[in-house]
Amino acid sequence: MARQGIARAHHRNEPRRTVEPLADYGFFGPGSVTWKVWGHSTTPILGLQRAVVVEELDPALVAAVDATGANYARPRTRYDRTVRYFATVALADSETVLKAADVLVKVHARAIGTEPLSGNAYDANDPRSQLWILVTGWHSVLTMHEAYGGGPLTDEEDRQYWAECAIAAEMQTCDPADVPRSREEARAYFERMRPHLAVSEAAQRMMDHLLTAKVAMPELPLPLRPLAHMLSALLRAGTIATLPRWMRRLSGFDQPAAVDLAVRPVLKAGFALVEASPRLKLAIASALAPSLHPIAAPQILGIAPLSPEVLTPAQARARYGYPRPAEAHRELRARQWQRVLGEGKPPSDEGLVESEAHLGNLA
Repeated sequence: MARQGIARAHHRNEPRRTVEPLADYGFFGPGSVTWKVWGHSTTPILGLQRAVVVEELDPALVAAVDATGANYARPRTRYDRTVRYFATVALADSETVLKAADVLVKVHARAIGTEPLSGNAYDANDPRSQLWILVTGWHSVLTMHEAYGGGPLTDEEDRQYWAECAIAAEMQTCDPADVPRSREEARAYFERMRPHLAVSEAAQRMMDHLLTAKVAMPELPLPLRPLAHMLSALLRAGTIATLPRWMRRLSGFDQPAAVDLAVRPVLKAGFALVEASPRLKLAIASALAPSLHPIAAPQILGIAPLSPEVLTPAQARARYGYPRPAEAHRELRARQWQRVLGEGKPPSDEGLVESEAHLGNLA
């Protein structure tokens, strides 16, 4: 049902909201497994919830996130920016993706400090940390799609999906060569990471907070708030049901096997209803992550871009002049490192205001 040009979509704060076509199909486009998986309603509702929960098993990442306090002070904003970035990489046009990736390096340059458990320095731009974020994100989104959405991928689709994940790695500081290329390699990656994972009190508190889906939901009228509590409990159970037992034991969150089984048909039926209505799907995605609308709407509503191109990262960098993230803003990163770890000062705010146009509002 692809349509050319500009469409109008309803939004809770605007009677009618313009949906502009994107410039091109970005790095994936129609026919990619990325669009099949990341374009499903399981992604913003459960896939990225699972991702941010699993991420907290990395002590360095917990230290970086906990230091800002944003997940507690502004949970909706934090979730909105997380969903916006991942969706941008998967669905947006190539220039928009490169700009968002470039700005994110600046934002991550602030997230440095000393990890309290080990006493080691942490840096959100560290390739190892970036690989962990990438793999947990793509693995979690796929896990939720297969469990509650479109069902298991074929072996060929699985290989294509992870090959496309390696393309997404070019938007982060990690090496695409380190990305798993199949579900088996993804499992092996998590096994290799197990000795490096730990759960502190801060991590457990953060995971419990992130498993409470209602913190990312819009404020509902008082009569509907019990419904939000019920939905949050259902989504929490659905996320825990997909975690392997070793992760549950490590994190301290578990539930009976009967709950794992009971939640599956309920969520599958719910997501099937959402997928049957593109307008409902867009409305729910936009309610959870308001800044997602201009990125997701063209893909959900079938609005073709101005150009049907699908570019490679190298082609896009040559066209728009962006460096690889691993090579970007080295001077800024060195200044922030010296400021925080050398002089004991808080990081500067460089990049934060700029990020709002590309990653969503900070407030």
